[in-house]
Amino acid sequence: MHCHSTVTLDPNAPIILIGNPNVGKSAVFGALTGRYVEVSNFPGTTVEISAGAVDGIPLIDTPGVNSLQPRSDDERVTRNILLDRPPRAVIQVADARNLRRSLLLTLQLAEFNVPFILDLNMSDEAQARGINIDVKRLSQALGAEIVQTVATRHEGMDDLRARFESSRPIGYRIHYDGAIETAIEKISALMPQDLNGARAIALMILGGDDHLLQRYAAAHADSVRDVIADTQAAYDQPLSYVITQQRFTCVDCLLNQVITTNGIRNTHYAENFGKLSVHPLWGIPILLLVLIGLYLFVGKFGAGVLVDFMESKVFDAWLIPFISPLINLIPIPFIVDLLIGDYGLITMALSYGIAIVMPIVLTFFIAFGILEDSGYLPRLAVMLDRPFKAMGLNGKAVLPMVLGLGCDTMATLTTRILETRKERIMVTLLLALGVPCSAQLGVLLGMMSMLSPFAITVWGTVIIITMFVVGYLAAQLIPGKRSDFILELPPIRIPQLSNIVIKTVARLEWYLKEVLPLFLLGTLILFALDKTGALAWLEQLASPLVVSGLGLPAQTTGAFIIGFLRRDYGAAGLFHLARDGVLNATQLVISLVVVTLFVPCIANVMVIVKEHGWKTAVWVVGFIFPFAFGVGVLLNYVFKILGVMF
Repeated sequence: MHCHSTVTLDPNAPIILIGNPNVGKSAVFGALTGRYVEVSNFPGTTVEISAGAVDGIPLIDTPGVNSLQPRSDDERVTRNILLDRPPRAVIQVADARNLRRSLLLTLQLAEFNVPFILDLNMSDEAQARGINIDVKRLSQALGAEIVQTVATRHEGMDDLRARFESSRPIGYRIHYDGAIETAIEKISALMPQDLNGARAIALMILGGDDHLLQRYAAAHADSVRDVIADTQAAYDQPLSYVITQQRFTCVDCLLNQVITTNGIRNTHYAENFGKLSVHPLWGIPILLLVLIGLYLFVGKFGAGVLVDFMESKVFDAWLIPFISPLINLIPIPFIVDLLIGDYGLITMALSYGIAIVMPIVLTFFIAFGILEDSGYLPRLAVMLDRPFKAMGLNGKAVLPMVLGLGCDTMATLTTRILETRKERIMVTLLLALGVPCSAQLGVLLGMMSMLSPFAITVWGTVIIITMFVVGYLAAQLIPGKRSDFILELPPIRIPQLSNIVIKTVARLEWYLKEVLPLFLLGTLILFALDKTGALAWLEQLASPLVVSGLGLPAQTTGAFIIGFLRRDYGAAGLFHLARDGVLNATQLVISLVVVTLFVPCIANVMVIVKEHGWKTAVWVVGFIFPFAFGVGVLLNYVFKILGVMF
């Protein structure tokens, strides 16, 4: 090993967070920035990047990666961020419990020759497992700044900030086999001579990265390929594998110097719970308890207590009586009707969006944040792995489906983690068909609070059977194979109140910015349809389907029409009708089924177009809408035949 001198970098350059998946990188980002910042897509990709600032310095949170020799879009984006703009510092967030995996990434970062800080996160959990890391010795061996943190409790954050100015390139370097070192020298000589991180780039080109070959040595591409071919001839295994194994040899050497175990493993109750939550038997009652808790908190407290307070105390008793006399002073009846009429922006859009939907989604955001921070969501994916296999999908497909409970649009983007086009299209279809996003699920839970347990069971059973039938048929009709399922589970933790508050506030901000304007737009559409007489015409036109086919009152037509814009708005309309006694319990179950099977929103359709093209998007939408109403009609027919009443 040998040391390199410190490189001079732009003082305005960003600090970049890098780390393996599930090492607490996002928690470190949140602790440093003080909030969760809105994400954006990396140019030319659908990979999300979070950006913020710490002490006035830009901070970029990259996707979790296992290697900088890219095998996925996430790894390619992280690698490109390092190359495109030399950072002020790279903070690698490492899992102190699994240092072997993290140090492999550390040694790759060493070859980029950038200022570096190693953050040993979850150090408390490592100690609980009897793992002792000699941080001082590891720092000396690597020639790098090292800190220990517990990001979920903000421990060690001040120490991490204090190291920004003292960050320096890692002094440790691997000396590979003679043939590989010779190849590195030859390839480096064919690239620009002032290139920082040339060694890392040469190794990635040697490992088969043709993109970097074209970017940095296109004029000498044939010569570089000759070097690669000559080097490959010296080994039986692919060069990328050989390079990785030699890195692991150095990692193991470092670990032998700095890690000791005391043989005492303090098994925490959370660890036992984590094991039980994925147990084939005990995992089921835990899952049921989680769902019951979600229903009580969101469906009963959010949709009951909070909605009643917002409607009766805030809107009906204070806001509407206060502003109605003022608005009635406006000499234009059209404007008065637009604001406080039956389809008024205040009496309908804000009433739905703030008094009804916002309290429900607020409680759901809190509950979802708790499940997310606790580490339970990936375990939910494991529990649902076996049923998904029956549909021709592997367990990895559960992750976008679970994320769809937050936002179907973002979840559709995450289908890129699936390895085959068949799986990506299948999951995109199922997301659009029957996975309610947070806003809609909150409203659905509120509607369920008006139903008996048997009625809720019928609704859930119909949705699950529908999803499995569609998934199974799609697996038969869409060509392709299923990939393997490998998922690393994060530890079970007690969620931190500060993290839940930050996430909830950020998501509520998203709701107010993204969803509430669509409620206003939807109300304007209904207002225009009502004023022109088109709404009455549509109700009459849809009467055979809505009234005769679905067995619902004609008033529900408006909710279904607006559901084409956002299905949670349609659900909010049905919720309002049910509270007013327009829908009985049987009709509520049928309407719940239909609106659950709607395409989520216009944004989701546009993302499907972006990911899979217009042809697939038209096919998905063209299938879902008639299918949703078809299931509703069939369900109404079955209820009548069997005499089912709730």
